[in-house]
Amino acid sequence: MTGKACAVQQFELGVCYYPEQWPEAMWEDDYRRMRELGFTIVRMGEFAWNVFEPEEGVYDFGLFDRAIALAHRHGLKVILGTPTATPPAWLTHRHPEVLNASKEGVLYRHGMRRHYNYSSPVYREYCARITRSMAEHYADHPVVVGWQIDNELNCEIQVFYSEADHAAFRMWLQNKYGTLAALNEAWGTVFWNQGYSDWEQIHLTRPTPADSVNPHLALDEKRFISDNTISFARLQAQIIRELAPKQWITTNGLFGHLDSHALTGELLDFFSYDSYPNFSTIWNDADRDTPMLDRTVSSTLSRVRSISPNFCIMEQQSGPGGWVNRMAQPSPKPGQMRLWTYQSVAHGADMLLYFRWRTATFGTEIYWHGINDYHNRPNRRVAEAAAVGRELGRLGADIAGSRYAAEAAMVRDYANEWDGELDVWHGPLREESEYGWTKALQLAHIPFDFVYMREETALEELTRYKVLVYPHPAIMTERTADLLKQYVAGGGKLLFGARTGYKDERGHCRMAPFPGPVADLCGVTVEDFTLLNGADSAATPLSWVNGLSGTETPARAHRFNDILRPEADTAEVLAEYAADYYAGMPALTCNRYGSGEAYYYGAAYSREVAQALIGRLGLEPAAAGWCELPPEVEIAVRVKDGRRFAFLLNYANREVEARLLQEADDLLEGVRLAGGRLALPPYGVKVLELK
Repeated sequence: MTGKACAVQQFELGVCYYPEQWPEAMWEDDYRRMRELGFTIVRMGEFAWNVFEPEEGVYDFGLFDRAIALAHRHGLKVILGTPTATPPAWLTHRHPEVLNASKEGVLYRHGMRRHYNYSSPVYREYCARITRSMAEHYADHPVVVGWQIDNELNCEIQVFYSEADHAAFRMWLQNKYGTLAALNEAWGTVFWNQGYSDWEQIHLTRPTPADSVNPHLALDEKRFISDNTISFARLQAQIIRELAPKQWITTNGLFGHLDSHALTGELLDFFSYDSYPNFSTIWNDADRDTPMLDRTVSSTLSRVRSISPNFCIMEQQSGPGGWVNRMAQPSPKPGQMRLWTYQSVAHGADMLLYFRWRTATFGTEIYWHGINDYHNRPNRRVAEAAAVGRELGRLGADIAGSRYAAEAAMVRDYANEWDGELDVWHGPLREESEYGWTKALQLAHIPFDFVYMREETALEELTRYKVLVYPHPAIMTERTADLLKQYVAGGGKLLFGARTGYKDERGHCRMAPFPGPVADLCGVTVEDFTLLNGADSAATPLSWVNGLSGTETPARAHRFNDILRPEADTAEVLAEYAADYYAGMPALTCNRYGSGEAYYYGAAYSREVAQALIGRLGLEPAAAGWCELPPEVEIAVRVKDGRRFAFLLNYANREVEARLLQEADDLLEGVRLAGGRLALPPYGVKVLELK
């Protein structure tokens, strides 16, 4: 697996701490108790610009000097955040041009966070000054080990419409296209008479009748926002690299309109993520059967792993979460905080910090609870953190640097993600298919990765996987198509879904039979197609043919139906539509190509269709031959130096039973298991090493 990894010799466990929010008399006791819990690292400073620079050009490091020195005396390392996510009032009052704006041009005012824009030369200058001052001051501090740039880039809001952004967009377009003629051709502006004759006529999306927009402009807007965000981060990263070369650099997030792979590859030492599994309890679809709930975060962590195979969790949920006015989450049940910690560790975290040490007593996040409650007395969350601290203190050196093992991968790319936000003819299909596949794979105990197709993607990044699922790449470049053909020809198994390959990189529809540049790979063309509404009742029934494994499973073809025409003698029909005007027509095919197989499914994948295919694809459970697992348990395997560490995670609120078929070491309990019944309590965790 490629990507920049968090490189530590011993697992780092810690917490986010805000010394500026607490009386200095409390710090000593806080640090003492952190060490008692087994914590080794703290993050601080990311919201403290006013403390570092109380007025323009006047810097005061006294409070944080004392806080960091005291952390040092207690054996704690420190991550410093640059405080640019919350510009001070003196800055925004004096320079309102630094503020972000709505699509209608209304400025977002001071009083929240992330209310600035990345494009303002004035804001960039102030950010450079505070970053430079902090880096100069703390570059050689023995306890400051790394930096977090800003905080959660593109969180809260991921679109930018200030005047500075419109101007920066024009410059970005001039660099990309060179001439207005090239831009007009790329955007298809001859349609509806949208042609531009002067660069000043061009803006980011603005209000229009029916709230629609040129789709090619919209796609370039997302590309611009990503590049502009990276440019903003680069300003700070370069200063820190220059002044503090011995300290690592990261940032935290995984938010929209940002190519986090490019961000990390160009600027960071590794990527960090903020894991709040309880979001899923309020956002997950409640009407789905056996909803995955907090288990869905495992899929997100797999995306993080595609950026950094070993990463940092900069904020791990430790309590109920919510702002005063929104995002209310229930309290984690006893055991869930520990479960979620090991969920992150199982998927590749080698550094993890809980959010936060103590719940804030004032401000917007007074209900975003930390390990300690307002009263600062012992509670069950503190007890769970202590248990994790003891356990990772024992096995942290063994698992640090180990890598997640998987034979299957979901494939994504940023162009289709961004284009699909506007384009309802392919965008909604990806979420449906990813949910169906990840649910089927998890319940079958088959670990999987995510792979992002990029210009830099090499064949060896694909060939490490037996199976790739690339469900709906409407935008398909010739280079990507050629790379995928090499993968399949070499023995790989590749699965596509509806709407594959019909657009080029500009978002133009190709004047060629679908699926465009991979039609020969799939051995089929699309004879006809229809969009369906999202209701399950509107999905078309399927009929399995040719002995496909799982023929007893009823299934429907969801959201979109491509009606397929086999073109190659090597194309085999595996399922047909069983209703509507295209009843009896092919819905799912498999084409032999070189030594491998390319599948095309003319709909969004459901769990039932994915389950039917898993056996045919030759994917086996990670525990095959040594353990029998119930569906409530997720398995993840990390490997290092010939050692295999199997994480068993029980997401159920009741005890479940597995069956161990051979001897293993229980690394959390420090005992050897002879085999037989293996009980996992509610939200329980086992880390086993096979002998």
